[in-house]
Amino acid sequence: MRRLIVFAVMIAIVAGGVAWYVGREPATATPAARAAPAAIPVLAGTAQVQDVQAYLTGLGTVQAFNTVTVKARVDGQLDKIGFIEGQNVKAGDLLAQIDPRPFQAMLAQAVAAKARDEAQLANAKLDLQRYSQLVIREFATKQSVDTQNALVAQFEAAIQGDQAAIDNARVQLSYTTITAPIGGRTGVRLVDQGNIIHAGDAGGIVVLTQLQPIAAIFTLPQDVLDQVHEQMALGTLKVIALKRDDKTVIDEGTLALVDNQIDQTAGTIRLKAVFPNLHDVLWPGEFVSARLMLNVLHGVVTVPAPVVQRGPEGTYAYVIKADDTVEMRPIKLTQIRDGLAVVASGLAAGERVVVDGQYKLKPGVRVDAAAGEAAKGSTKTGV
Repeated sequence: MRRLIVFAVMIAIVAGGVAWYVGREPATATPAARAAPAAIPVLAGTAQVQDVQAYLTGLGTVQAFNTVTVKARVDGQLDKIGFIEGQNVKAGDLLAQIDPRPFQAMLAQAVAAKARDEAQLANAKLDLQRYSQLVIREFATKQSVDTQNALVAQFEAAIQGDQAAIDNARVQLSYTTITAPIGGRTGVRLVDQGNIIHAGDAGGIVVLTQLQPIAAIFTLPQDVLDQVHEQMALGTLKVIALKRDDKTVIDEGTLALVDNQIDQTAGTIRLKAVFPNLHDVLWPGEFVSARLMLNVLHGVVTVPAPVVQRGPEGTYAYVIKADDTVEMRPIKLTQIRDGLAVVASGLAAGERVVVDGQYKLKPGVRVDAAAGEAAKGSTKTGV
């Protein structure tokens, strides 16, 4: 009996020690009392209201406003080259001189032929006057008078032909002096002084290119055609030419033409812009980005372009709520240009949005914008 009492006391002592040890466990061991997950650092921004320029951008090619291949219009020896390759010339400046002597001789022959026929005409008129007097006294027949009248008319026609020959000879002589038909820049000389050139030569003497003003042909999707026509009806549209990086402005001009047909294979429309090119910064054949300025969007909601995310159901953004949790909100856009997105619906001015770090997020998680900003600053300073 005594042993049973001792055994019971020992069991009670052990049970009390176990209860005391269990009572020492912290409350955090229970699932309900576990610590909340840490906030995810993100870079945040704010939706703002501002005025934004609306524009369309297309890839284009610079073309000379006028290009002329200067050719000879008569055959002969090229006596003189009057330009330097790459020289700027004005309309009427001497470009080349063909040996004029054969054409001067042709002109002299035509002048002499006219003088001869004029002398014959004067004599024929005197004879006509004599016959007319003799026929009154019946010393000449009426037929002789008619014949003399015909001879006078023949010489008068001959003189008209001589004058035409003189005019033609003078024109041919003028063709021996080749001048610039337009102002522009000369290219590579295609023939050397001393050569015999012909009016039918394919190559010509030089290609003259007008650089001021200059044009650019660029394309836009056919879907924007109505929008372009609507803005053209309101006034002249400005076009900005940029380098291929879409950042460096080359020159500013105006829209001159929308082509009269759509390219059905590509679904695009061609447009032509004209630039003053006062400093020769645009060059024929150069590829440029043409930015067609349409109108100004006043008082629109904007966010940085990285805010915009794309999913199976369209575009959306992560919006930071007052309790620092995020929600995934669908948004509609008007345009994205130059790192700025114009929001048509889905965001209000002043709302905070996630700019960077979206790949870690899902709806309902907490974010830490301050930590994200600090991490960004550390990256910039190289820490």
